[in-house]
Amino acid sequence: MSFHLQAELEKLKKKVLALSAVAEESVQQAVLSLKEMNVERARKVLDGDCGIDEKEVELEEECLKVLALHQPVAVDLRYVVAILKMNNDLERIADLASNIAERTLSLSVMERVCPPFDYATMATKVQAMLKKSLDALVHLDSRMASEVNTMDDEINEMHSRTFGLVRECIIKSPDNIDCFLNYLTVSRNLERIADLATNIAEDVYYMIEGKIVRHTSWGK
Repeated sequence: MSFHLQAELEKLKKKVLALSAVAEESVQQAVLSLKEMNVERARKVLDGDCGIDEKEVELEEECLKVLALHQPVAVDLRYVVAILKMNNDLERIADLASNIAERTLSLSVMERVCPPFDYATMATKVQAMLKKSLDALVHLDSRMASEVNTMDDEINEMHSRTFGLVRECIIKSPDNIDCFLNYLTVSRNLERIADLATNIAEDVYYMIEGKIVRHTSWGK
C-alpha cells in the first residue's frame, strides 16, 4: 500500500468515526427528548440534521476520490466500499432520530397518556446495539460485530408486540388514537435504527473478514 493511500484511508476512518459519534448522539438526544417531553431538546436534534447531511455528502465525495485516484484493491477496496455503505446508514440513522424528535413535538401538544409499550427499554437496547456496532468499527473487531446480529432479533420481537399493545390502547381509549399512533411510529423508528446498526455491523465484518454475511449465519 502506498503512503498516500494509507493517509487517505486514515482520513476516511476519522471522518466516518466523527459521523458515527454525531449520529449516535442524535439518537440519544431524540430518545431523551421523548422521555422528558422536552421540546427544546427535540428541536436541537432537528436543527442538527442538516449538518449531518453535509458530513455524509463530504465523506461520500472523499470515498469516491480515493477510488478514482488510488484505485485500491483487495482489503483496501473492501475498506472504502464498507465506509461508503456505513456512511449512508449513519445518515439514515440520524434521519430516524429526527423522526423520533418530531414525535416529541407532536406528543407535547396532546393530552398526556401512558405510553402503550416500554419504549424506554426498547430504546436502551437499540442504543446498545448501535454502540456495539460502532465499537466494532473503532476496534475492527469482527466478533463484536457478529454479536449485533443476535441482538436485532429481540428488537424485532419487541416491535411486533407493540402493534398488539397499541391496538388494545386504541380500543380502550379511542379519543387518544393520535397519541398511540405517534408511539407506534417511535417503535418503528427504533426498529429501523436497530436494522441499520446491524447493517453497519455486517459491513464491519465484511471489511475485516472479506465475507458478505447478509442472509447467512455469521462467522461460518
